[in-house]
Amino acid sequence: MNYEAGMLGRQERLGFEGEPERRGRRWLWIGLAAFVLVVIAAALIMRSPAGEQVPAAKDGKAQTQLQTVTVAAPGRQAISTIVTGNGSLAAKREMPVGVAGEGGIVTRVLVDAGSWVEKGQVLAVVDRSVQVQTAESLAAQIRVAEAEAKLAQANLERAQKLVSNGFISRADIDQRTATRDQALARVRVAKAQLAETQARNHRLDIRAPEAGLVLARQIEPGQIVSSASGALFRMAMGGKFELRTQLAESDVQKLRVGAPAEVTPVGTQLRFKGQVWQVSPVIDPTTRLGIARVELPYSPALRPGGFASATIVAGNVTAVMLPQSAVQSDQQGNYVYILNDRNEAVRRPVTTGDVSDQGVQIRTGLDGTERVVMTAGAFLNPGQKVIPQLEKK
Repeated sequence: MNYEAGMLGRQERLGFEGEPERRGRRWLWIGLAAFVLVVIAAALIMRSPAGEQVPAAKDGKAQTQLQTVTVAAPGRQAISTIVTGNGSLAAKREMPVGVAGEGGIVTRVLVDAGSWVEKGQVLAVVDRSVQVQTAESLAAQIRVAEAEAKLAQANLERAQKLVSNGFISRADIDQRTATRDQALARVRVAKAQLAETQARNHRLDIRAPEAGLVLARQIEPGQIVSSASGALFRMAMGGKFELRTQLAESDVQKLRVGAPAEVTPVGTQLRFKGQVWQVSPVIDPTTRLGIARVELPYSPALRPGGFASATIVAGNVTAVMLPQSAVQSDQQGNYVYILNDRNEAVRRPVTTGDVSDQGVQIRTGLDGTERVVMTAGAFLNPGQKVIPQLEKK
């Protein structure tokens, strides 16, 4: 009896101890089944294409699941090719002015930097007291030579009257004629010497070779100057300035002489209109830069040596212009999405040009009549059906 009671008690304890184990296995199977269902659902979702249209329900609610995109027909417009650069301001034609004559002591300086002068205007005067005396001496020699020539002419005329009476021989006439000619020649020599001296004295004045603006003055009264003194004044011929801007090799190729430009000096909001008058025929082999020279009219705000920026219109083309949001790019190149008659997205490869504040220039791929997706192109797939919405202008 005791043995049977002990066995019965042990079986009851085994029964109670096995119940939690069975419950644990049941929950394990339930969890595995739920995990499999989740995996199958995820696989089905991944296999379905993005944006796949759900079959339309009878009440039309499935239509609301189509993506709405903004579209527009961009057309074609005139687009300016803009080239920008920086550089230094300078005189278009800078003229150094120095001593053309013998030089001497400067007695007066008549202009200063910033003065406008005319062609031939005296800028500075050099002492000529010795040269003036030399000129007066030569003028006196002319008067002496003229008196001798007048006397020789009178003697010749009297001798010619006496030839017929036999008092004067033909040889005497020839002699007196030669004397008269020598006297006249001495007059011409004296006049030439005086003219040379006067020209030298005239060159003692430092004069403007052309009309223009005086940029720099490096001469003061009392200074001794000569032809070895170098430039005493610097002038801008005609008062014209220029901007010498350095541009990349690709930008230099776009420019032509006569291209309009707009120049803004540093530190000002002023804008000066000019035009390209010279494009460098060579490219620096080290920096790969070329120089474009923009001619500018005179203005007090333009100072040679200053820094300025330039905006040059290199040319105009007629092309399609799109916002940057409409142009996509991947390993195959640039492209846009357009809509066909069924409002399905169609990928269209394009070739882009310059990028500016106005947008991206489309060189090839579009003629401007297509319905181009302006936004949300990055979220579309080829063949995906969408709801088009015209862009508001």
